Amino acid sequence: MTGDHQTLALLLFGVFVAVTLAITTWVSRNRHGSAEEFYAGGRLFSPMENGFAIAGDYMSAASFLGISGLIALFGYDGLLYSVGFLVAWLVVLFLVAELVRNCGRFTLADVVAARMRERPVRIAAGTSSVTVSVLYLVAQMVGAGSLVALLLGGTSGAAQAWTVIGVGALMVIYVSMGGMRATTWIQIVKAVLLMCGAIALTVLVLVRFHGDFDQLLRTAADRSGHGSQFLAPGLKYGGDWTSRLDFISLGLALVLGTAGLPHILSRFYTVPTARAARRSVVWSIGLIGSFYLMTIVLGFGAAAIVGSDAVRGSNAAGNTAVPLLALDLGGGADSTGGTVLFAIVAAIAFATILAVVAGITLASSASVAHDLYASLRRKHAKPRSEVAVARLAAAGIGVVAIALGLLARDLNVAFLVGLAFAVAASANLPVLLFSLFWRNFTTRGAVWSVYGGLLPSLVLVMLSPVVSGGPNSLFPGVDFQYFPLENPGLVSIPLGFLAGWLGTVTSPEPADEAKHAETEVRSLTGAGAA
Repeated sequence: MTGDHQTLALLLFGVFVAVTLAITTWVSRNRHGSAEEFYAGGRLFSPMENGFAIAGDYMSAASFLGISGLIALFGYDGLLYSVGFLVAWLVVLFLVAELVRNCGRFTLADVVAARMRERPVRIAAGTSSVTVSVLYLVAQMVGAGSLVALLLGGTSGAAQAWTVIGVGALMVIYVSMGGMRATTWIQIVKAVLLMCGAIALTVLVLVRFHGDFDQLLRTAADRSGHGSQFLAPGLKYGGDWTSRLDFISLGLALVLGTAGLPHILSRFYTVPTARAARRSVVWSIGLIGSFYLMTIVLGFGAAAIVGSDAVRGSNAAGNTAVPLLALDLGGGADSTGGTVLFAIVAAIAFATILAVVAGITLASSASVAHDLYASLRRKHAKPRSEVAVARLAAAGIGVVAIALGLLARDLNVAFLVGLAFAVAASANLPVLLFSLFWRNFTTRGAVWSVYGGLLPSLVLVMLSPVVSGGPNSLFPGVDFQYFPLENPGLVSIPLGFLAGWLGTVTSPEPADEAKHAETEVRSLTGAGAA
């Protein structure tokens, strides 16, 4: 990229970072340090504000960079991500949002522990939440590195590494200083910017083809190098039975994983009532649905205008398709319009990453402090000391995410998020649904359900082509690939449900009927909710 691209994009990066740090500083001066303030922003946000924040939390680098890149490279098969991410919200709306808001205070473990022995359940759920959050964070770090590598010409590995470190440092500052209130406002600002950017690019793509979507698709197919196969199922997931099973596995993970994501569940506690939580989801579905429809246009637009080979040449995983599309739509690499549009889109993508990592870091640090620390030191843990631990946990999680982000920087960000969704659907969703809807569910069932989904999903990923055995693996030089699927959801999600059932039916202690009745009434009516 030219010096003008770099200067303008970096200037816009700096403006957004300055604005978000100003928000964080302002919020930190007006907080009173309570756990409710740090974890839930004092429960003061309206449904519309929270809906925008949820959308900002959910529309990550995987959505803006990864999905469009996969569509640009693989056509129809890349659509699975757009459809899966959107359909998942129906599961959240109908099964989770209102009930979780009524039953818990700050985290997923609150919901499960309401009718179980607290310590083992909180340790299990907290461990799972932190694992999912770190996997999700890695995807955002990879997106940030890819973006800055493109900005600096795609040759500077050192700049890519320093970008990952810088994003990690900023997310720790946002969380430790501002808590949920600062994080929420950063996500609202980011959601508005992202929607405006996506709308502008979508309009420009459609104008380029005079509103003829059919012509857009035909041109994309012609420039993809795959012809009509580009618009048909099977380019990425149809080669053999293994890839078809991978397709099903990924779809299951995307549709079921959202309801188990800790940073999404924690957003339902920032509104005052369950009704407000449900209305928040309605707002977010409208925003998210519109956005994912636009990613389809952007993905095929990148294939048609930039060309699949050019996208792949810039970044093998396709993470830079949207910035390259913006550059071309603005008039090309040497034009003022191209420079400005590229810089704006790059800055929006960077803002997207910063906002999402703040939300995930807050959720995972809350799990460490509110679930793990408070469980191990229940007699001594006070709200203020718990918040202090959460701030320290944010720093530790940041270090881990930075290290893994540097390791996985050549993988597609949407694919990495798909792995996080698979772990969430395997470990968190079964225990959540069992706790809310199964009268006979026991403490052993809850613990087995979490570990019975978490451990197999992680082990299967370690033994999959993602980690070893192929040229695009994390460790291409070794081969301990024994599991053929890239996404473990098809196996690990049923194992999570099976382990929960098995743990319950073999449990020596009976289920607590009184606590189940209390939880049921609270979940459905909101009576006694925090």
